[in-house]
Amino acid sequence: MISENDKYQRKELELKALLEITQAINENQSEAVLLNIFKFTCLVHLNIKSLILYLQQESGFEKKISHGVRGNVPDLITNSQIKDEKESGQLLLELEDAYTFEELETYLPVYHKEKMLAILFLKRKNEEDELDLDFTQALTNILVVALENKRFARKQLQQEVLNREVAIASQVQKMLLPDQLPDGEDIQAKVTYFPHSKVGGDYYDFVQSTDQEVYFCVADVSGKGIAAALLMSNFQAALRTLLRSDADLQTIVRQLNYTLFENTKGERFITFFLGKFDRVTRRLEYINAGHNPPVLCKEKENRIELLEAGTTILGAFEELPFMEIGHREIPESFSIQLYTDGLTETMDESENEYGEERLAEFVQKNMELVPEQFHSEFLDELKTFSGEVPLRDDLTLFSIRFF
Repeated sequence: MISENDKYQRKELELKALLEITQAINENQSEAVLLNIFKFTCLVHLNIKSLILYLQQESGFEKKISHGVRGNVPDLITNSQIKDEKESGQLLLELEDAYTFEELETYLPVYHKEKMLAILFLKRKNEEDELDLDFTQALTNILVVALENKRFARKQLQQEVLNREVAIASQVQKMLLPDQLPDGEDIQAKVTYFPHSKVGGDYYDFVQSTDQEVYFCVADVSGKGIAAALLMSNFQAALRTLLRSDADLQTIVRQLNYTLFENTKGERFITFFLGKFDRVTRRLEYINAGHNPPVLCKEKENRIELLEAGTTILGAFEELPFMEIGHREIPESFSIQLYTDGLTETMDESENEYGEERLAEFVQKNMELVPEQFHSEFLDELKTFSGEVPLRDDLTLFSIRFF
């Protein structure tokens, strides 16, 4: 029978254990420090000789503390290996034959809001002395909830940092895209750009290098998010530099490919279309690097054609395997519809793609529209097609009309 003095001493030790762990939590000690204090608190102040503490992670329960255990125990108990029968108080583990917890005396599952967050296996120093399992479980619960709160706070902080980075990337990206497009008597342009997230991997540009010559392009980088946006920003800077050098289209595209391959080692690629129009000679030159072919609309002939001549995607090969410069002499008014695959891959509620055929049909019927009106009509068409189905990729439609 336990004497009153023994009970008093046990309660005094339990109080010391509680004070030490709560003080460490209040001092906002690191996870490693908290685990270490908990371990030595249990060994010094409680009747515990050996213990193992598993904490819940995404894939299961990971071993965080192990002391005084000679047998082979797993570093991770997966979720599929645990069957928690909370009503009966049984915790069933289905482990490989190589693992055992037999040398340990008992276990304590630790719950918070009906969710099991940890499992404490332990063995007493002296089997004749009692161990207050309720207190031990409560002490473990205090530790585990504190660690869970620290993990949640860390994730929240990481999310806040990510949100700030996304906001900055979005602002930088908007600065790199042209803030004004021509809307005069000789050239009119309009763009519709819907990034899949706050930052996108699509890029479009319009550069009037001289009074006579203009360049226009559209591009799509593989992947999404900040990485895609940063890669596209570097690509845009390289392109602008090359355009100022007055290099020909072939040189520009080869240099862009080389720069991209050097930066990404062939792990990322960009589809790209670059056009150049001389307003005096009325000569259109272009190169298509694996991009969705823009639609050229010859209004006088009531005919459309796809601009496909060019090369393969940029960044996949150190040297482009082939190159073809497309060219057209167009004395009359014409327009070009440039777009990214997010447009043609827009889905309806039955998971059918909008597709290039529907786009070609719409362009054929509406080629006489000025860019502003064309976009208004097309967005109505796309909305009718897709209904409430959200976009799965960045979407860009870039229309240019030369008079």
